[in-house]
Amino acid sequence: MRRLALDAFTIGLMVMVLLASLLPATGQAALVLGDVTTLAIGLLFFLHGAKLSREALVAGLTHWRLHLLVLSATFVMFPLMGLAIEPLALKLLTPELTMGILFLCVLPSTVQSSIAFTALARGNVAAAVCSATASNFLGIFLTPLLVGTLVLQGAQSAGGSGLAQIWKIVEQLLLPFLAGQLLRPWIGAFIDRHKPVLRYVDQGSILLVVYMAFSESVNEGLWQHISGTALVVLSVLSCVMLAIALGLSVWTSRRLGFSKEDEITIVFCGSKKSLASGVPMAKVLFAPSALGMIILPLMLFHQIQLMVCAVLAQKWARRAEEPQEAPAPAASSRSVP
Repeated sequence: MRRLALDAFTIGLMVMVLLASLLPATGQAALVLGDVTTLAIGLLFFLHGAKLSREALVAGLTHWRLHLLVLSATFVMFPLMGLAIEPLALKLLTPELTMGILFLCVLPSTVQSSIAFTALARGNVAAAVCSATASNFLGIFLTPLLVGTLVLQGAQSAGGSGLAQIWKIVEQLLLPFLAGQLLRPWIGAFIDRHKPVLRYVDQGSILLVVYMAFSESVNEGLWQHISGTALVVLSVLSCVMLAIALGLSVWTSRRLGFSKEDEITIVFCGSKKSLASGVPMAKVLFAPSALGMIILPLMLFHQIQLMVCAVLAQKWARRAEEPQEAPAPAASSRSVP
């Protein structure tokens, strides 16, 4: 069922891109949809704050070495990887797509899929909840700073100085998030009971932002600047980055002596990037005309990471079940006189 839900969302993303390509929003409709999109992003982060369980965070906070490693992978390893890939990307891709790769590298980890894959693979779920949530919360501050340092060079900024950009993040993302967290004692039970329904609000907000982003870019001639070769190059680079992230996460966690359960958590939380946070942040940080190209690498990487991590999670889940099943025949044979 989980795979079907992910596939449905992916199909929705492709439909939004196709719809924006054939019927991009223009004129007054674009202005109205822009305001609706801003409200949808605020609602998205309000729900993120309201869904955040403080009890789960407290339960995982003591595992500071694991959290530090996950945050280092997310906000140090990936940005360094992006800088290393940048010269090659500039030779093979447009500056906007290269900027999209760098933006992908400074985003926080996913929350829902990281926790889901950790649970499926029999990892440390409490630590995954804490790490993924901390990554997203810190990403509200760290991602704009890293974007200003590594990605933006003036021309593609959505709005002036670094302080102006940080305020936009605070106003559109952090304040709704904090409001949801403050209201959780009163609305938390309702939110928890209706998580399956509210998930569609999350996904609907992202789909709306994707439609608006590609509408703006299509109006600026998006598909005249992207070739099939560029899409193949983006896919290959995404696979390379994900393979490096997964390999380094496994190697580092084993070198530092983490348990298998913690290793699984580190791999899934430290190697993934959040579409749910990335698309709204891109809308705040980048000029509308470049938005479609900038989020395209993120959309490709998002789907690749889901498919690869689903295979890994199922593999680890089967391995976790084997020791429990293996002793059964031996025990049976010993009982025979």
